[in-house]
Amino acid sequence: MTVENHPLIVKSIAWQDETATQAFAQTLASRPSIGNAMIELSGDLGAGKTTFVRHLLKALGVQGRIKSPTYAVVEPYAVDVPGLGSTLNIWHFDFYRFNDPREWEEAGFRDIFASPGLKLVEWPEKAGKHLPKPDLLLAIEVQGNESRTVTLTAHTAAGKELLA
Repeated sequence: MTVENHPLIVKSIAWQDETATQAFAQTLASRPSIGNAMIELSGDLGAGKTTFVRHLLKALGVQGRIKSPTYAVVEPYAVDVPGLGSTLNIWHFDFYRFNDPREWEEAGFRDIFASPGLKLVEWPEKAGKHLPKPDLLLAIEVQGNESRTVTLTAHTAAGKELLA
């Protein structure tokens, strides 16, 4: 299977503990294509999706408390990124509470997903076919108390660069 003339890339990694999650987030934050990526996160409740997002946002320079958007559905952030020369807009979505994929359309998220910036999406399956194809999918599976197996799937050239 190819997307944008690039082969689909699938990797599996292990996060032995939260320190490993943080290290992966810091590495991802250093990739040039992170500033305009869409990353989907899948996994059961408690798998570590929000924990990963918090580490990624901190690595990108977000200051203060980073809230889970479970009730608000979306939490926006804007950070000045050294070397980028402008403000990076970031949106953290959590569609867990959606009962119907049409809620995504009714919420008016189409413009956000069409705009530049980083989009992080928890529970993407709840939005159904309304979401654009992600650059990168992180499927997180709990292996033990702190250990996680993460399957990384790059769907685009930007996703492939994120995994480089």
